[in-house]
Amino acid sequence: MTLKLIKADGTPYDLGFQIGTAVRDTVHKISIQNSEFTAAEEKWAGSDYIRQMMQLTEKVYPEFTAELRGMAEGMHIEYERAFIWNCRGDLRWPDDISAKMAAELSEGCTSLLLPSSTAGHPVVAHNEDGSADYADHCFWLQANPAQGPAFESFLYPGMIAGHSMGANTAGIVQTINNIRVHDLKIGIPRHFICRAVLASPTLEVALSHIERSDRASGFHHNLGDAISGRLLSVEAPASACICKEITEYPSAHANHLVFDEIRSLDQSITHSSQVRQIRSNDLLQDLKHSPVDPLSILLESQPGSEILRRPSDGGDDYGQTLATGIFVLTLSEIQIAVHHNYDPTDILNRTIQIQ
Repeated sequence: MTLKLIKADGTPYDLGFQIGTAVRDTVHKISIQNSEFTAAEEKWAGSDYIRQMMQLTEKVYPEFTAELRGMAEGMHIEYERAFIWNCRGDLRWPDDISAKMAAELSEGCTSLLLPSSTAGHPVVAHNEDGSADYADHCFWLQANPAQGPAFESFLYPGMIAGHSMGANTAGIVQTINNIRVHDLKIGIPRHFICRAVLASPTLEVALSHIERSDRASGFHHNLGDAISGRLLSVEAPASACICKEITEYPSAHANHLVFDEIRSLDQSITHSSQVRQIRSNDLLQDLKHSPVDPLSILLESQPGSEILRRPSDGGDDYGQTLATGIFVLTLSEIQIAVHHNYDPTDILNRTIQIQ
């Protein structure tokens, strides 16, 4: 089942309302039943912690809170509920949460950055791993905001765009890997930082959002710039931001901090993340002086060292590969192929013209 395409445009509220309306049925069928979402609501609804985060986000990013308000209206749910869903990874959970809940908070994803020296053109490639609840229930968004660059993005029902994989007409590509660093604080939810990156006209502006000191938590961001050909790997927990430019050799990243400068920060690392990091590094090393096929790496399913995530692989996080995206960056366009359901023939092809 190929990803469903959603088209939306207009003011932030109008854009959000169209998105919310398009995903409404799926939200009420799938998202409101998701145990991670319901646990977050039960613990945090009406809390002063959430109120402070909402106020700060409204002040810094009024356009994106307006977009989420539109989404909430279109989905027929309360705004606070939608906000909690979009900041569940920024919240401190007690140590005694269930094993299932702990697993759901340690979601996966694996990304590759391939410089032009190894791939002909710069390539950003990504496995989007998420809850099995969302298998066959996600979307591809084609958005044309009234202000700022148009963009396209993988979209979870109920989530603001940006925290998965996407690109915009300014030539910026972003893919996201979850990290679990224990430095969470009241601040701007990381989903809104990701949305701001998709609205950025340049790579420098994108980095300025990721480098903000008032972030509630953070992600690992993979960034590409079609115009300059630059590729950046950015580890950005709440308390730090380290950016590495990928120039000569390809780079892989799973779901924990690996940069020497901050890898000692207190973090949770699943066995699955370790396996995917080691296996992707090994495969890239084997191909160091050869052309790299990113799809063959991301669909690697050797038992015990899988990069592709399946429900039956025995991993210790809940990630299932929902889609694999390949973004090829040229001076004039970004060529996107989104492979769905582990099937190289189930492909959504998109082209974003650089403007």
